[in-house]
Amino acid sequence: MELKAKAKINLTLDVLYKRPDGYHQVEMIMQTLELADILHIEESEETQIICNHPFVPEGQGNLVYKAVEELKRYCNIDKNVKIHIEKNIPVAAGLGGGSSDCAATLKGLNKMWNLGLDDDTLEKIGLNLGADVPFFIKGGTQLAQGIGEKLTPLPSPPPMWVVLGKANMGVSTKEVYSNLNLENISKRPNTQSMIKAIETGDIKEICNNLCNVLETVTLKKYSTVRNIKNRMAQMGANGVLMSGSGPTVYGLCNTYDKAVRIAKNLETLTEEVYVTKFC
Repeated sequence: MELKAKAKINLTLDVLYKRPDGYHQVEMIMQTLELADILHIEESEETQIICNHPFVPEGQGNLVYKAVEELKRYCNIDKNVKIHIEKNIPVAAGLGGGSSDCAATLKGLNKMWNLGLDDDTLEKIGLNLGADVPFFIKGGTQLAQGIGEKLTPLPSPPPMWVVLGKANMGVSTKEVYSNLNLENISKRPNTQSMIKAIETGDIKEICNNLCNVLETVTLKKYSTVRNIKNRMAQMGANGVLMSGSGPTVYGLCNTYDKAVRIAKNLETLTEEVYVTKFC
């Protein structure tokens, strides 16, 4: 079986408060992209995870391995698989690659093993693996609340090209959240305005409402991320924002030619540049 695990970006990301359980209450709108990892799954005598990217752990240290074991426990079955991950989504980039791989694994094994689990059940299992995993079960455009597990599907926005520029570094999500000063955030997303812009297909208003409060931490600490964002804006992207906790910045473009022109210009700032689109 061959599966696609798609990347995501955050059109909005707001952190409302820190919960008593230590998690942060969030409200964000996420969108999947055509850029995707490819997972090859086959039956095996023992579970093996293999990846072509040197920074992705293989075996039990990989979240995909944990996804296999979590599904086996939930369904009380004793089967094993060999999964080869062809990594196309940048690692530790704020694009949800690991979570998407987990979700694709759950969906793929549900079909391969004829388990008959519905999406709600797969989302419940996925939440034990990571807060973003439930989103990737359905993908598309969704409003995520709680710690990311309360999901509301939204209409698809108008087609747009997306330029991704990842600074040559990894950013710790945990570190970004721990340095977030909730009392010192001057601009927060207007979630309802973004939803309205998506529903009406208003590209200009979608771009005007892009907002991510985690930029207050990452852009301040990492000048390269800030420079990538500034360059995209200077080059004429319709809207520019950091995805997740970074370090990837994306630019929305209404034409393919504009996206390619911006991408080529970004190559002087960072090696990892991609052109993709909403899906």
